Amino acid sequence: MQTVEELELKLSKPSERLIADVAKIHGDIMILGLGGKMGPSLSKLLKKAIDKAGISKRIMGASRFSNETMYNELSNFGIECHKVDLLNDAALNGLPDTENVIYMAGNKFGTAGNEHFTWAMNAYLPGRVAEKYKHSNIVVFSTGNIYPFMPIESGGAKENVRPSPIGEYAQSCLGRERVFEHFSVKNGTKMLLYRLNYALDLRYGVLLEVAKKVISEKPIDLSMGHVNVIWQGDANEYAIRSLLHCQSPANKLNITGPETISVQWLAEQFGKHFEKKPIFENKPAETALLNNASRSFDLFGKPFVSLNEMIMMTVEWVKSGGKEISKPTHFQERRGDF
Repeated sequence: MQTVEELELKLSKPSERLIADVAKIHGDIMILGLGGKMGPSLSKLLKKAIDKAGISKRIMGASRFSNETMYNELSNFGIECHKVDLLNDAALNGLPDTENVIYMAGNKFGTAGNEHFTWAMNAYLPGRVAEKYKHSNIVVFSTGNIYPFMPIESGGAKENVRPSPIGEYAQSCLGRERVFEHFSVKNGTKMLLYRLNYALDLRYGVLLEVAKKVISEKPIDLSMGHVNVIWQGDANEYAIRSLLHCQSPANKLNITGPETISVQWLAEQFGKHFEKKPIFENKPAETALLNNASRSFDLFGKPFVSLNEMIMMTVEWVKSGGKEISKPTHFQERRGDF
């Protein structure tokens, strides 16, 4: 896989299990924050699944759409796109009502020095959205950052682990959850809090960041010595299917891959393929930001794309000089400064 076109086709290919579940979702679907990293491929995946299921359903999306090309591309694909600033109450309230909402809006990158905007996006806007769509099913994109660091041997935090966010970004994400939870109880709105880490495609993500360090012979920080990852296509599928599992009070679901991955081991795998000896700095801590997604596997099955396949696709992508999205994960961060 060497081109964006090939990548997009893989990301937007619906599985039979997704097609079957899409047919069970009653009503139209609005994606808020459509223009982010995952929104475009999620909307295309959803459109293809609906077409394959042979049903009729509106797919709508709202975003600022600073990228005009993306707006035109998604519109031509059959997505009903709305250019809005979601923090503008009049614009938000002017959006169509719908039975289902996938909430992907939020702020992470550049949090440090811009904390006020991060809190507005991550903790104020959810209340406005929850009131606007009080009669909808809402899947709320959240993050495993709301959990404390977990011992490596623990297998990661399960949904019953008490949140203990580190740093303002993670704190604002817990704020997002708590505000949505409040309105789920107050209005009886059915919701699912979708705690994701770390989704990737070949243009961004933990694997690309480690691979680039290896091939450029730059030091790899092992302070956060273990991670979880999941293929973006699998994460998008799970998000769509989560619309069938919304509850009041809000349901909670961890989403990531099944492995606890050693960053050192990962770098060594890339080193073999690139014929480079990885350079390491610092020692792995006994804890890491780890997410246990076993409950999601019980609901949806294991991810289709394996860790080995992700590694091999990343090797080919890096060797061919594939396009990148300049949004680092900061997976090495232990102080919460994003």
